[in-house]
Amino acid sequence: MNDRAALDLLLEHGPLSRARIGKLTGLSKPTASQLLARLEAAGLVVVTGTSEGRPGPNAQLYGVNPRAAYAAGLDVNPRRVRAAVADVTGTVVGEFELPTPRRGRSGAVRQVTEALDGAVGAAGLARRDVHRLVIGTPGAFDPSTGRLRYASHLPGWHGPGLLEELAAALPMPVEYENDVNLVAVAEQRLGAAAGYGDFVLLWSEEGLGAALVLGGRLHRGFTGGAGEVGFMPVPGTPLVRNVAKAGSGGFQELAGAQVLPRLARELGLGVPSGGYPESAVRLLRAAASEDSGGYARLLDAYATGLATGLAALVAVLDPELVVLCGDAVVAGGEPLRERVAAELAELAAARPRLVTGAVREHPVLRGALEVALAATRDDVFDTSAR
Repeated sequence: MNDRAALDLLLEHGPLSRARIGKLTGLSKPTASQLLARLEAAGLVVVTGTSEGRPGPNAQLYGVNPRAAYAAGLDVNPRRVRAAVADVTGTVVGEFELPTPRRGRSGAVRQVTEALDGAVGAAGLARRDVHRLVIGTPGAFDPSTGRLRYASHLPGWHGPGLLEELAAALPMPVEYENDVNLVAVAEQRLGAAAGYGDFVLLWSEEGLGAALVLGGRLHRGFTGGAGEVGFMPVPGTPLVRNVAKAGSGGFQELAGAQVLPRLARELGLGVPSGGYPESAVRLLRAAASEDSGGYARLLDAYATGLATGLAALVAVLDPELVVLCGDAVVAGGEPLRERVAAELAELAAARPRLVTGAVREHPVLRGALEVALAATRDDVFDTSAR
């Protein structure tokens, strides 16, 4: 327990002297010295330098050995696979992005191995050096069948036996998690939801999704489908039957980013060129920048759609916090956030705090790394058997 406490302090504070570790852990100087000697012999800590600027002899500073272990994360969507490797301190040491346009049904294993090899190669490592890998995808793998559900738009990831093929191809333990859930992990550990035990995260890019954190834990549901709010029936749209086959539902049709070009045309606004969802993102950025006339009405309409679905979630879950994430809502900036908050206050009995996400750079990948690092540290920092 003392070993793990010292390692966690070094991760939190950076290099510390023996005396400082003793003070923070409550250990005596001799016990702290023995602890550091044990961790140094195990290859878990290294001397990083000496303290300066204080009276008396300089003290040695100890830090977590970044080479003690490595973890990797993958963020998969229909257009690309983004991979990164981090050392055990959390520093990203290698990244790689693999475009995947129109990859075929048999491409999932190849996509994963190519992307992972690109990242570990950029870090000067090999596959065998990675202690654990976490893969984030749309939808979720059904625990009873091993089949990917709620993500029909992700080609090559639905065949039987895929998880077994990936396990055979990779030399490290592999975990799979919904991409929006990973964004929630990133926001809870590094961003806007830090310190909150109950919150809802709404994600909007190519599709709408939510992550539900209750009592500090992700709520995944029986089949992993908790948070697939794009399928949720809401007022203002026709009921969609057989939503699994349709690949959409009421909330997606009401407030998904694909509705923005239509709203813009109805308001007499020009629609930026480009594909989806990039054109919607540019449209929202323009609206947030000008926030008047037709652009203001566009923000009003979109905020009402978002708040309508959020009101249903708030009525059931009563969260302390709602976090808006994803390019299609972040692009709307503070003007959109303020409108959604005002609409939600009128539509929902409870009034949670509403914020935009703080982890803006590759949040799915950052969440995957956080999950992989947590498990890696639990394994590597366990000195009880050494």
